[in-house]
Amino acid sequence: MPAGTGVVEAMVEQTFGDRLREARKRAGLTQRELAGAAGLSFSLISKLEQGARQDTRLETARRLAAALGVPTTALLVAEHQPPQDSDPEAPWAPVRATLLQPDAQNSVEGEPPTIAGVTGALNAMGTRLVKEDLAAAAQMLPRLLRDAAALGGPVRARVLLLAGRLMIQTRQYDAAALALDRAEEAGLVQGAATAADMVESRCWLLLRQGRLAEARDLAARWADELEPRLSRATPEDLAAWGVVLGRVAAAASRDAREDEAEQALRLAEAAAALWAGEKPCGDASQTYGRTRTWGPLTVAMQRTEFAVICDRPDAALKVAERITGRKLAPVVGHRNRHLLDVADAQVRTRQYGEAVETLVDVRRAAPPMAPPPAVRAGHHGPHGAAPDTDPADARAGRGGAPAPVER
Repeated sequence: MPAGTGVVEAMVEQTFGDRLREARKRAGLTQRELAGAAGLSFSLISKLEQGARQDTRLETARRLAAALGVPTTALLVAEHQPPQDSDPEAPWAPVRATLLQPDAQNSVEGEPPTIAGVTGALNAMGTRLVKEDLAAAAQMLPRLLRDAAALGGPVRARVLLLAGRLMIQTRQYDAAALALDRAEEAGLVQGAATAADMVESRCWLLLRQGRLAEARDLAARWADELEPRLSRATPEDLAAWGVVLGRVAAAASRDAREDEAEQALRLAEAAAALWAGEKPCGDASQTYGRTRTWGPLTVAMQRTEFAVICDRPDAALKVAERITGRKLAPVVGHRNRHLLDVADAQVRTRQYGEAVETLVDVRRAAPPMAPPPAVRAGHHGPHGAAPDTDPADARAGRGGAPAPVER
């Protein structure tokens, strides 16, 4: 057996029960002591560690983690991920199965799910996604979907929305459409902020499928619907309108409608100026995994992208100089995606050394995201007719080969 093979196999086969046992032993607790500290039955702890129960509720995992003094994700996700399957869709098969069988949660033993527990897990997943940790998301999401289905209502809608966005990001468009449909059925759209979330996601799906006119029409219709009276607009109204205007610009620029895209960006800039700073958008009391901000910096990043799509790299770099994206945190707007646009513009203007430095910065912040410069350079045409991407869309292709960044 080659050196190290046993270690790799152990990592691949590690289960929730294995991680629970290791954490319990590190904490110096017996199974009965852990059961008492977590307020759970001894038999459930024993079944989980022995593998008689392969899954449990998120609320149960949260209680166990609190009793052990570790994050819930330490029990849900392996610290070291096994090598990626040659089929990039394989890790997402359990997510797809859970989306297709929403009533499967009835077979899971443990504490009943709570809104606080599911919301906490959703926000923990958001933290993982800031780091572009898609492998962790693929492991956590089936359990999260089952618990959210048991609760129903807005929390289920937000989990389904996140699932839909991850399905778009991993190019599983049928599952994405199903998740977004179910999110709407669960009552996602309850105000301007949630309407903007849904429109942004549906437009992203349409753009990725190359359905530019449909995306533009959808975004424009909702931009009209959400347009506030500026003298009376709340910050949430401004952010929702600005988010949708960004999708209008994205679709119009790719559809060679530069004047329409320019108008949308100007309106978004006006809304961002009144928004007064780069801030998380949506109801602060219900973040539900939202990990990015919106404001003047985000709109400036969209203007950079617009210039790149319209084959004006000099203009793109001029806007990017005011943003200094490399100094920003990944949660600001679409920071990592913006830096790929900057690198693209640097390559087009023959600033190859600067482009390499920018890509190295992206790879450092989000290793799965940045392709080598040779792959990135010159990938798309002047109008970026290929579908759109969100942050972290440059994923490894089949067989481990880097995939070009699509627009």
